[in-house]
This record gives sequence, C-alpha cells and structure tokens, in this order.
Amino acid sequence: MTLLAMAATIFVGSLVAGFLGALTGLGGGVVIVPLLTLGFGVDLRDAIGISLISIIATSSGAAVAFVREGYTNVRIGMVLEVGTTFGAIAGAFIAAYVAKSFLGGLFGAILLLSAYLSVRGRAQGEYTGPSDKVSSLLRLSGSYPTPDGERKYNVTNVVPGAILMFGAGMLSALLGIGSGSIKVLAMDQVMRIPFKVSTTTSNFMIGVTAAASAGIYLNRGYVEPALAMPVTLGVLAGSLVGGKVLVGADVASLRKLFSAVICVIALEMIYKSLTGGL
Repeated sequence: MTLLAMAATIFVGSLVAGFLGALTGLGGGVVIVPLLTLGFGVDLRDAIGISLISIIATSSGAAVAFVREGYTNVRIGMVLEVGTTFGAIAGAFIAAYVAKSFLGGLFGAILLLSAYLSVRGRAQGEYTGPSDKVSSLLRLSGSYPTPDGERKYNVTNVVPGAILMFGAGMLSALLGIGSGSIKVLAMDQVMRIPFKVSTTTSNFMIGVTAAASAGIYLNRGYVEPALAMPVTLGVLAGSLVGGKVLVGADVASLRKLFSAVICVIALEMIYKSLTGGL
C-alpha cells in the first residue's frame, strides 16, 4: 500500500470513528486505537497518543453543534473537568511504565463495558427529585429542547460523579479513548442527567481531558505527525456530521449499533494482547 493510499484509508476510518464518537458521546478513540494497531500495525502507545490528538478535534467539532442546539450543560462540564484533568495527568505519567499487553487487555475490557452500558439502557427512570446541596450551590440544573418544548431537569450525586470522573480521566490518558463511557455512566446513571444531555456534555468534556494528557505523549515522542494529520481531519469531519445527526437520532438504535461494533473490536484487542500481537 502506498503512503497516499494508506493516508486515505486512515482518513476514511477516522471519519467513521468521529461520526460514531459524536453520536454516542464516547469519543472516536474507541475505533481509532484499534484501527491503527490492528489495521496498520502502529505501536499501541503511538496509537494512543495520536488518538488523544484526534479526540481534541472530535470534542471541538461536536461541541459547537451541541452547545448551539442547547443540549450541552456547560456548567456541569466545567465543574467535572476538574476531576478528569487531574486523572488524565496522573494516567499520562504512568502510561509509559505499563506493559502494552496489559494496556491492550484493559482497552478491550473497557470496550466490552461500554458495549454493555450502551445496550442496557437506563437502570432508573428519569430523575424527578430535587437537586442535592452541591448541585444547588453550583447551579448545575438546566433544561434541554424536546419536541414538546424545553424540559427542565435537576442534578444529584455530584460528588460521586466527580470521583468517577477522576477515574475516567486516568483511563483516557492510559488508553486514548476519551473515556466517554465512564463519563456518560457517571452523568446518566449516577448524577441522573438526561441521556442526550449526558452524551453531549461528555463530548464537550473529552477534548479538555485529552488535552491534559496529549502534551505528555507529545513530549515523549509518541505522536507521529504523518499519521496524526489524516486521523485528526477525518475525526473532525465525522464529528461535525455526527453532531448534526444526533439532534434527531434514535438513542436506542445508536446504542445497539455502537455496541455491535465495539464488541468485535474489544474481542480482537483482548486476543492480540493475550497472544503478544500488540
């Protein structure tokens, strides 16, 4: 395969990754890392570094549309980013000392968890109770557009959600995936924020999380510019399209589609880790 053909193939794959990442709030890294490692033989740590760069583009592209449409809760995103940023910095510092086989197996396990959470749906109905003390103090409650008009919602369990965000930030730096699955889990199931608000706010957050650790990967030489360019351009274009599609999308169908894709990827990553193929 010529260099031009390889760049074009990576661009198309990244386009799909950005589209799926924007639709689900999980970030394109869940497809980018396996695409580069399994499809093109890129070193796992290099793939993670490149993925972190692309996640910044994903977040930037999708966040614009989501904020404009009124789904993203910017205040919640800014508050929770404190936890994810500290976690991302910690994860980036220890990433160089973790075996690639372990990282690959952990990546596969997180993907399987993401698939399960995607198809399980909400374990609880929509939250109708009052905001907790922290949420009231920080004025985190908000509203989002529906076909029937603006729907207001309250936020609870802010502190447990913030603790989960630290773990999400660490996983983001270790695996280059944005950790949207953990962010959406924390907001949707723990803080009881409506699902579309959770996914859009996750997209708003993942770029800042990735930026906190991407600099460390760059400093260690884990980012190859020739690969980072087509990946970033593809993910950015895909995320812009995904951001527009999400507004009228069927959430249940998105979960099923995304779950099927990442289950296959997860099993392949785990197999390669166990057999020394990474």
